[in-house]
Amino acid sequence: MEKSVQELESVTIRFAGDSGDGMQTSGAQFTNVSALMGNDLGTLPDYPAEIRAPAGSLAGVSGFQLQVSSREIFTPGEECDALVAMNPAALNVNLGTLKPNGVLIINIDNFKPRNLAMAGYEESPLENGSLDGYQVYEVEMSRLTRDAVAELGLSNKNAERCKNFFALGMTFWLYHRDMQPTIDYINDKFGKKPELAKANILALEAGRNFCENTEIFNTSYTIPPAKLRPGRYRNITGNTAVVLGMVAASQKSGLDLFLASYPITPASDILHVASHYKNFGVRTVQSEDEIAAVCMAIGAAYGGSLAFTATSGPGLALKTEAIGLALIAELPLVVFDIQRAGPSTGLPTKTEQTDLLFAYYGRPGESSIPILAPQQSSDCFNIAYEASRLAIKYMMPVLVLSDLYLAFGAEPWLIPSSEDLPPFEVNFRVDPEGFQPYLRDPETLARPWAIPGTKGLEHRIGGLEKEDGTGNVSYDPDNHHKMCELRAEKVRRIQQEIPPIQIDGPEKGELLVLSWGSTYGAVRTAVTRKQDQGKSVSHVHLRFLNPLPKDLGGILYNFEKVLIPELNLGQLIRIIRDKYLIPAIGFNKVRALPFDCGDIERAIDDTLEGKQP
Repeated sequence: MEKSVQELESVTIRFAGDSGDGMQTSGAQFTNVSALMGNDLGTLPDYPAEIRAPAGSLAGVSGFQLQVSSREIFTPGEECDALVAMNPAALNVNLGTLKPNGVLIINIDNFKPRNLAMAGYEESPLENGSLDGYQVYEVEMSRLTRDAVAELGLSNKNAERCKNFFALGMTFWLYHRDMQPTIDYINDKFGKKPELAKANILALEAGRNFCENTEIFNTSYTIPPAKLRPGRYRNITGNTAVVLGMVAASQKSGLDLFLASYPITPASDILHVASHYKNFGVRTVQSEDEIAAVCMAIGAAYGGSLAFTATSGPGLALKTEAIGLALIAELPLVVFDIQRAGPSTGLPTKTEQTDLLFAYYGRPGESSIPILAPQQSSDCFNIAYEASRLAIKYMMPVLVLSDLYLAFGAEPWLIPSSEDLPPFEVNFRVDPEGFQPYLRDPETLARPWAIPGTKGLEHRIGGLEKEDGTGNVSYDPDNHHKMCELRAEKVRRIQQEIPPIQIDGPEKGELLVLSWGSTYGAVRTAVTRKQDQGKSVSHVHLRFLNPLPKDLGGILYNFEKVLIPELNLGQLIRIIRDKYLIPAIGFNKVRALPFDCGDIERAIDDTLEGKQP
């Protein structure tokens, strides 16, 4: 039978199965191949919160969603066009994400009574008509994978481990993806075990050939390349972008780069990735705990290195006293908080924006520090670079609020040239004439950076209050008041570094949607759709959260209503209401998942109609 080919503008796919089924690998390979084929894309890895959930249970389902497009996109998609479900639990958890009449590929070998019961099914969904609204393809993936690799003599267990590549081969055929990059990946990954490399390649080819030769698949799809800006691209996750941004800052400034961290999801990858850049003079330490990590970084900053540490919410709580030390000692330090769902351990593999108020106020004393937040995975590079530059220019700690969605999500990144990066000035004090450790730069109020051991520049630092100028320990009330004001004023002066706000839409109107962090993609997409419908709505996204841009107030007052969507119970909205005295409207969800564009669209409609979203 002749098979038809249809061209699509974009497609959203979700791979789902047990945490040991290799769904993250399948999704990542589909992502990498699509990037090489010139598509724009966005991804959403979805890890189970339990480390060793029982196989086949709802708690153990692992998923990977991605959107591949021939146009510029900002999210990993909403409803899926295709779902690959490796067992009943994966089907139960993810079926709600599939569009009506969407493609549903099911590994029916796992639909045994025990697996159905573990997934909460009283009867098989393959037999009760509940899947009639979808294009269902029932495939014996486990058996077909075993048959494909039978010539290698592997055990059934090892043979079945290849079934994720069988599923990947099916989707490669369905959406006309090039298999060679994945074959190269398999050969590289299993280079020391050629029989496993051969098995996975055979499974990949078998999945593709099954779709090509069986009559149940009559249609396949193509997604043309996107019209992206010319240049050299690579696929990048947010955590990798953080590391590359810090390495770029190190190279541009001429400073050694030092990272001390304690492993914590979802920040651990920053330590893993940074450890691979020893050839760039990067030094990494896996410390014994969070407090040791930040204190090591402070010591490195005192010694003249570009120092940073990375953690998540629970670790940030442990680091707070030491961040205060860096603040009062006026040393440059970059702290990355990769937010996750809390409180406490919470849902460590899920995403939220719930650390903003803690970042603002979660330290004793008057201890305001700059706070930046990336808007996309690739933007983590720019934010890391800028945070480093500001920390050194103003001699103070800078906090970056990323989150799990950005950290693990991937997208194409246009690699910048070194010449395009902002200049990075570092001036170590070397002249002892007239030196005092807390003399101020008239523009930034930064104190001089004097490296220990420099003759004539001996000085002390510590957690006790300093006398302005001399840096001597001071208990004088007026001096303490002055120093608190000086440290706060340094933060305010960073406003001069913030470029004018870019408004997506009219500068005045009925509604402004104000966002921060990883909500950017969903909000940008939703606002664009509403503008196409003729609605009076504009969008402003904040990357600088403390201080806020100096032109923000004037923009807010130009709109009748301001809607602030957040993945929390209302944090930025409190800051905006307090500072600008406007009756901003909150749209808040803490489902440990990112917003769907449809969520934001409905909130916009409700707000315009005078309803509470």
